[in-house]
Amino acid sequence: MDWDPPDTWHRMAAWLKQLGASIGAAPTAIVVISGHWEEAEFTVGTHPHPPLIYDYSGFPPHTYELKYPATGSPALAQRVKELLAQAGIPSRSDPQRGLDHGVFIPFKLIYPNADVPIIQLSLQAGLDPAAHLAAGHALQPLRQQGVLIVGSGMSYHNMRGFRAGGVIPASDRFDAWLAEAVCEPDPRVRNEKLAQWTLAPAAREAHPREEHLLPLMVAAGAAGDDPGSRIFTDRVMGATVSAYQFGRSG
Repeated sequence: MDWDPPDTWHRMAAWLKQLGASIGAAPTAIVVISGHWEEAEFTVGTHPHPPLIYDYSGFPPHTYELKYPATGSPALAQRVKELLAQAGIPSRSDPQRGLDHGVFIPFKLIYPNADVPIIQLSLQAGLDPAAHLAAGHALQPLRQQGVLIVGSGMSYHNMRGFRAGGVIPASDRFDAWLAEAVCEPDPRVRNEKLAQWTLAPAAREAHPREEHLLPLMVAAGAAGDDPGSRIFTDRVMGATVSAYQFGRSG
């Protein structure tokens, strides 16, 4: 796509392209929580060959022809439901839903061969950060089975701010707080800070609606005692955006 400036997404793309190698051995499977799927209850995609959902409009024709033929994993989806149930968290299955652009766009760069099974987990309507931290905590055992848990969203997501042009100071203030919160060495304190994210500087300026922030809560909940670290930061369309990892690579 044509962007102004043309290199708007180049640094993020380069980072995504090296992310798989930086993680180390390929995961056995991936669970992705995207900011583009909300349901009344946490819902797990169970399609064995999930189609792609081109959930954007007004883009060039070629963007509706992108392919990413990763398989699903009904067995892993069932395990996700079991773990949520053990934690007292209701969930349901969706055997029809495919992968939205919050999944297939980044993973076309991370694992371009589409050779790692992917299932998608929805956000829960109401967007309660504590509920998403709890869901992540319930899924923590999957990590011991080589499953990669990914929150796909954005650390700043205010479309009006993007359209205003120029540097966005609110993104800098919120990003500084978010980095401090995620990198807090005490996981209990970290999760308490994330649960109260609306108290952060410029919180609602950065996220008028928090669906793009909550995938991070699931990843943080799944981290257990593992520390968080900021592994990428850039200025995109005037906003500071960052990415985080819990635990070590390799």
